[in-house]
Amino acid sequence: MSYVAVYHVATPDTPNKVLTHLDDIASTLAEHGVRFERWQPAPIEKGASDADIIAAYRAQIDALGYREVEVLNVTGDHPQKHELRAGFLDERRYSEDEVRFFVAGQGLFSLHIGDCVYAVRCEKNDLLIIPAGLAHWFDMGENPHFVALRLFNTAEGWVPVFTGDERARDFPGLDD
Repeated sequence: MSYVAVYHVATPDTPNKVLTHLDDIASTLAEHGVRFERWQPAPIEKGASDADIIAAYRAQIDALGYREVEVLNVTGDHPQKHELRAGFLDERRYSEDEVRFFVAGQGLFSLHIGDCVYAVRCEKNDLLIIPAGLAHWFDMGENPHFVALRLFNTAEGWVPVFTGDERARDFPGLDD
């Protein structure tokens, strides 16, 4: 189930509120320039290639207006799953929007906005667009399972700028 849990930075163990309805999630995040929506699933056969997955969502991808798209596929048997997870747990910013559409599986994006952290659990068919410059981190869990489309405009826009704020480690992760 998708949700957003809102925490004050001083109380990372207890959310102030948890929202589970799509409209509530979308409107709460929209107040901060973050876009959240659910796409209709496309027919994709098991074992589909990256090209097939992209083709299945081509109309929605094109409507968003980003120039590049790639498929991220990480499962629990990935040989570098621990390194991949650790690499995304540090708070960062990007010079471009971070755009993810979950074709399958789940992940947890945590957005650091002012004195709050918005933990957004995304699952199959969820689209999340985090605006450029917004501090955040991502947790794929100890046993990751997701297939996601990542959309962007330039390779330079995907170079993270780490904030150095270690607070991310204080908040619950995907498995908590």
